[in-house]
Amino acid sequence: MGVRRWHWSLDDRLEQILREVPFEVPPGAEAVTVRLSYDRSQGVIDLGCGAPDGFRGWSGGARDTYTITRDWATPGYLPGAPVAGTWHVWLRLHRIPPQGLDFELEIVADRAAPTEPAAEEPLRGERPPRRDIPDTDGLRWFAGDFHAHTVHSDGSLTIDGLAELAAARGLDFLAVTDHNTISHHPWLEKIDRGITLIPGQEVTTDRGHANVFGDVGWVDFREPADSWTEHAERAGGLISVNHPLGGDCAWLLPISRRPRIAEVWSSGWWDRRWGAPLAWADAWRDDVIAIGGSDFHRHGSDGLPGAPTTWVLAEDVSTVLDGLRAGRTAVSAGPDAPLLLRLGDELLALDADGLVLVRPGGARQVVRGDRALLTAGEGRHRLETYENEVMALCE
Repeated sequence: MGVRRWHWSLDDRLEQILREVPFEVPPGAEAVTVRLSYDRSQGVIDLGCGAPDGFRGWSGGARDTYTITRDWATPGYLPGAPVAGTWHVWLRLHRIPPQGLDFELEIVADRAAPTEPAAEEPLRGERPPRRDIPDTDGLRWFAGDFHAHTVHSDGSLTIDGLAELAAARGLDFLAVTDHNTISHHPWLEKIDRGITLIPGQEVTTDRGHANVFGDVGWVDFREPADSWTEHAERAGGLISVNHPLGGDCAWLLPISRRPRIAEVWSSGWWDRRWGAPLAWADAWRDDVIAIGGSDFHRHGSDGLPGAPTTWVLAEDVSTVLDGLRAGRTAVSAGPDAPLLLRLGDELLALDADGLVLVRPGGARQVVRGDRALLTAGEGRHRLETYENEVMALCE
């Protein structure tokens, strides 16, 4: 173990982007600590860990150090006794400049485990009143967000802090989708903030991101995208293509069976007069289930939880994924923004006076009143401003 020094070149990155550095953990070790040092102004190296018994964590470029002990681990990593044998530091050469990048790796296996850092308790806020939305055939509309991050990857808030923020925004559910890890999953049911936290993971590569929802175990981002879908289906989960037109994280991966669920609306849709996300959805497949996700990381970056808000029609909040699987969804700009919902063979337009209803075939009509019932047809409907800015979607 000790300190190791390397120089990665751009040729190294192109040859093999993910590198595994082996090291031995002796019997009796109580903690494993890895420290990565390099000039962050020159490039980005992602960091993770594999053990003899499989995946132990991932933090990408969010951290340069991690510790794993029997009772606790750095967020993004799985606690558990450090089993003796060959471990691997995972290094993904995310950004390597033409001149290459020097780095230093320090690996320590201790016989005495360090103390877990103390966590801060977030302040409780008041939940806003729920909107007056009628039930439909015994089902209820729930407001939520299918994309958010915590300190378990590159977010700034603890799970508790994120849950508190989302509940104060009026959300009923939130999918916690940290990058390439499930270290947050065991904590979700322990958080009591008046909101249901759905286990998720954002399977993250340089050529596309996908969210997998449900307690399905770790999805191996190193494998082809088709295997992600197979894993989700085999374990009873759901998979969604994320921000498919999202700048340097747009979807570019080959995949033989295209997922039906797609994050058509994300906080990166900065000008909703730009119709490309809707055009992409129509080209992706003819029965896309559109959802929205804030991709929240920290205040001042991306959208707040619920910007946009995805509404799901379900029996109760614990069956939101069943409602999503059935395609009973709608998306609005926020929890209290103009809203379009399907109520059987009718549409309910809330707080949409003066907006334009656009039907699947392109026919348009002006919405009159803050609570309007309109005839529904087959397919996706949307609300727009007179400038063609999308304000709400409804499947």
